[in-house]
Amino acid sequence: QVQLVESGGGLVQAGGSLRLSCAASGRTFSVYTMGWFRQAPGKEREFVAAVRRSGIGIYADSVKGRFTISRDNAKNTVYLQMNSLKPEDTAVYYCAADLGIGAATEIDDYDYWGQGTQVTVSS
Repeated sequence: QVQLVESGGGLVQAGGSLRLSCAASGRTFSVYTMGWFRQAPGKEREFVAAVRRSGIGIYADSVKGRFTISRDNAKNTVYLQMNSLKPEDTAVYYCAADLGIGAATEIDDYDYWGQGTQVTVSS
């Protein structure tokens, strides 16, 4: 069992930055692919970024070049650095853990989810 707790969300102006954190329980954090998804009001949850056990990052086209995902296995924590934020980045951001070896870009790839943290970008 893995528990995930996100933090770092908030209100920021367009062009600004935020860093989200996701703290995971359990001693097997290092074996998981960790991902971030987001869900805007009235829209489906969508993939944002993932980081594999190796540290290799995967990004949605909409955030490539603006967002950076990283992990600190010693702290059981994954981060999402979000720069050059746009109003369309406004959403609830969810952290997720994937024990498998799939594409890591689909909701069904993930086994555990956090409760989410709100990110609001004003224009």
